[in-house]
This record gives sequence, C-alpha cells and structure tokens, in this order.
Amino acid sequence: MKLIIAVVQDQDVDRLVDALMDEGYRATKLASTGGFLKSGNTTLLIGVEDSHADRVVDIVKDTCKSRTQMVAPLTAVGRSMSNYVPSPVEVPIGGATVFVVNVERFEKA
Repeated sequence: MKLIIAVVQDQDVDRLVDALMDEGYRATKLASTGGFLKSGNTTLLIGVEDSHADRVVDIVKDTCKSRTQMVAPLTAVGRSMSNYVPSPVEVPIGGATVFVVNVERFEKA
C-alpha cells in the first residue's frame, strides 16, 4: 500500500478532489499554508494499493497546472524601509508537490 501526500494550491484542490472521486479514489483534506508566499494550500492524504499509485499521481499532474502570479516581496520585520518601494515580481504558483511513501501497516477501525 502507498500513501500519497499531495500539497496543492487552494484554487486547484476542488478540481483535483472531483477528478479523484470520479475515478473512485478518496482523500483526506488538511488545510495548510505555503512557506514562501504564505498562501493557502491544501494537503491531501490519499491511500491506495501499489498498483494505483501511478494513476493517482497522473491525475494530480493533469489537474494541478503551474502558472505565474505577480507578488510583492516581503520586507524584513523591524527594519526601517521608509525609502523602499517593493516592486512586484513574477513567481510560479500552482502545480503540486507530491510524496509517495510506502505504508508498513494499515488498519481501519
């Protein structure tokens, strides 16, 4: 058995959960926050048999596409930056970060 941990941007998660459910996969959703942009993410926990892991990863790849967004850089807290005007920068967002790990033991109570 495999545990697939997918960290997905919030705007992609509903489409991903729908796509997974359409193919009979269930997921547990956990709210999470990205460290770089401090934006909302959702972490999905998906348990599947070994033979289904590649299909689930393909669904994630097909559903969660990377794109770019303009963001203002974060300034250091406590520093005087009165003459500093942050210029927005374009950063990649979206897509997904996926971990596939072996499950040693699984029980359903």
